[in-house]
Amino acid sequence: MRLPSPLPRRLALLPFLLLLALLPSLPSAAAAGGGPAAWEALRVAAPARRASPAEQEAAAVGVLRRLLPNHAHSFRFQIDSKGSVCGESSCFRISNVAENSGKGGAEILIQGTSGVELASGLHWYLKYWCGAHISWDKTGGAQLASVPSPGSLPQVNGAGVKIVRPVPWNYYQNVATSSYSFVWWDWKRWEKEIDWMALQGINLPLAFTGQEAIWQKVFKSFNVTNRDLDNFFGGPAFLAWARMGNLHGWGGPLSQNWLDQQLALQKEILSRMIELGMVPVLPSFSGNVPAVFKNLFPSANITKLGDWNTVDGDPRWCCTYLLDPSDALFIDVGQAFIRQQIKEYGDVTNIYNCDTFNENTPPTNEPAYISSLGSAIYEAMSRGNKDAVWLMQGWLFYSDASFWKEPQMKALLHSVPIGKMIVLDLFADVKPIWKMSSQFYGVPYIWCMLHNFGGNIEMYGILDSVSSGPIDARTSNNSTMIGVGMCMEGIEHNPVVYELMSEMAFRSKEVEVEDWLKSYSYRRYGHTNAEIDKAWSLLYHTIYNCTDGIADHNKDYIVEFPDISPSAVSSKRRGMSIASKHRGFLLSEVSASLPHPHLWYSTKEAIKALEMFINAGNDFSESLTYRYDLVDLTRQCLSKLANEVYLDAMSSYKKKDSNGLNYHTKKFLELIVDIDTLLAADDNFLLGPWLESAKGLAMTEVERKQYEWNARTQVTMWYDNTKTEQSKLHDYANKFWSGLLKSYYLPRASKYFAYLTRSLQENRSFQLEEWRKDWISYSNEWQSGKELYSVTATGDALAISRLLYKKYLS
Repeated sequence: MRLPSPLPRRLALLPFLLLLALLPSLPSAAAAGGGPAAWEALRVAAPARRASPAEQEAAAVGVLRRLLPNHAHSFRFQIDSKGSVCGESSCFRISNVAENSGKGGAEILIQGTSGVELASGLHWYLKYWCGAHISWDKTGGAQLASVPSPGSLPQVNGAGVKIVRPVPWNYYQNVATSSYSFVWWDWKRWEKEIDWMALQGINLPLAFTGQEAIWQKVFKSFNVTNRDLDNFFGGPAFLAWARMGNLHGWGGPLSQNWLDQQLALQKEILSRMIELGMVPVLPSFSGNVPAVFKNLFPSANITKLGDWNTVDGDPRWCCTYLLDPSDALFIDVGQAFIRQQIKEYGDVTNIYNCDTFNENTPPTNEPAYISSLGSAIYEAMSRGNKDAVWLMQGWLFYSDASFWKEPQMKALLHSVPIGKMIVLDLFADVKPIWKMSSQFYGVPYIWCMLHNFGGNIEMYGILDSVSSGPIDARTSNNSTMIGVGMCMEGIEHNPVVYELMSEMAFRSKEVEVEDWLKSYSYRRYGHTNAEIDKAWSLLYHTIYNCTDGIADHNKDYIVEFPDISPSAVSSKRRGMSIASKHRGFLLSEVSASLPHPHLWYSTKEAIKALEMFINAGNDFSESLTYRYDLVDLTRQCLSKLANEVYLDAMSSYKKKDSNGLNYHTKKFLELIVDIDTLLAADDNFLLGPWLESAKGLAMTEVERKQYEWNARTQVTMWYDNTKTEQSKLHDYANKFWSGLLKSYYLPRASKYFAYLTRSLQENRSFQLEEWRKDWISYSNEWQSGKELYSVTATGDALAISRLLYKKYLS
């Protein structure tokens, strides 16, 4: 066996040992997940128009050229159109090009069932033969320095290696990702994402961009005017929730420029997805209609929904209208929408997403009624496309579990023929529904990792669950699992979690995470280092081992500052002391009125991992992936320290200890400034790119102002407020970004502590309402601001991390 020259021998052997475990051929349909009816549904779910083998091969070459332009001729791609390699399964095979005569010719042959399989095979080879690593640009980007020059690529042992998908689908996205992460993307950024998706093996992506332009045309046919739609569509950064019927008008209206621009972008997105052999999931009608429908169709069964998180029920964006699926008009609108998409895009898919019951509880729990609603929703799809398959998020079965008992679940799931519905077990990494629903009562489902809420920046994960969860589900008795998926609300964080989850689309057995992490760290940074290996072992057993069953949503006090009187803060602290030489590292117990930041690991151990990262810095100082991880881990440790400093300040206030309050206030504010300085040292932790990308899509000054307001508001107040009451969703999409800390979080905390200090000095109660007026006014001004923020990093990340470690943590 010829070993890849850049790899140490022990690491070079590991990939082959891992690959050998994946060599068995595809198990039977029943064993792999899903019965015959489910697998038949998969067959008919493929669209009528698919890219030809030549088009898919060319698309895979395009991915290669954009990734490794110097190696454009080093690989040969071949679609297995006759099934001689993969049979009836989805697979890729990596082998040597037999007739390769040396320099300039193709060295490695990758065969597969689709363009996605070809790209996945390329990625697998680059990872496990060349020691390369491919990540989002905002998490350090690709580490490709270990890939040998053309003509020197490592050979594959024997006849090659065939990797078979144990389940056919690999799903990607959450309905909220389009707003938290994709909203300001242009085609250049989308092209990179679709390349990333193909390399990760994603073949079932949600494709929601541009749907408002389709709705504009559909609603026009029902006599709805553009003016009526101004109050229906949300602003660009809030479209996900307008689409779901949670709100209307907030951040809008949408200009015709936006509608046309996004529709054109969607056509580019879909075209590339189809070229690669992906099956895009398009939206369908969930019942959400403009308010004018009540007047246009007075006899229709239209319900005004209740308030969703507004401060005081302002009708400008509160309380949307839902057309009942049992009404004949529902089918007319739903059919028109599907057909308009086919007219615009062609026959690109048979799979449509609809979540009409997501956070919208049916008016009765009567199973017969629920079944009739489900049947009507599917009929609207099937009238538009006779081969339609309904894909539904299973979030409702978790979030509204008190309503969705077995009779109600069965009524909905069995309201359409088995095989015509696919359920996303959206939160299976933490709260798997397949276990308590008898595998969704026979309905095909996809095991999904949700992982992230609000696009928050927080190091978090459950690597053991990712490694074992899909395997346990697929191999369980009577399994109906037909895929794996990633359903995060926001992307571009925690690359280790997403790399492992992506691999589970191709793994038949549970991954030994400890060994996999050694390979991962080598690939991510380009060479081995004992300190880094030890650090990743610690991170695996701490930060990436959350087993408390709590959904992680970052509530660190810097980015989600408590809106309470200090008298509400309990001084009690309990259990599990993990104090280092620095005081205050305790798992704290606080009153129910104080949001408690999620802490599931020993901060002492995380600080040890940081020390090891810093010690390895001289070996990795030029590595962008190392810099990203170092900054992120330093930020994580300091933000947890800041939580304790905040509680210390509250304790001093309650004791009327002005000196203590002054000390802890100064330290908390100093931490904000220092963390901002740290984040400024990496391009991927900056506020500026978010704002500039928003403004970059504008074609007029009015749009430019609106888009920037949308971008600023989403990451701060999020929704409406009064002068003395903040948004109920404030800080939901909080971000640890340089610029945001100094300009937004720091003034807010400064104002609060100034009111605390004045309260002690004047010996009077804390003026909570006055503080609220002060900072809410500041927030609203900031949301409408035009200040510029840096789009490039400044400072030496390693030097700053060393300094802050010594200052606060050593």
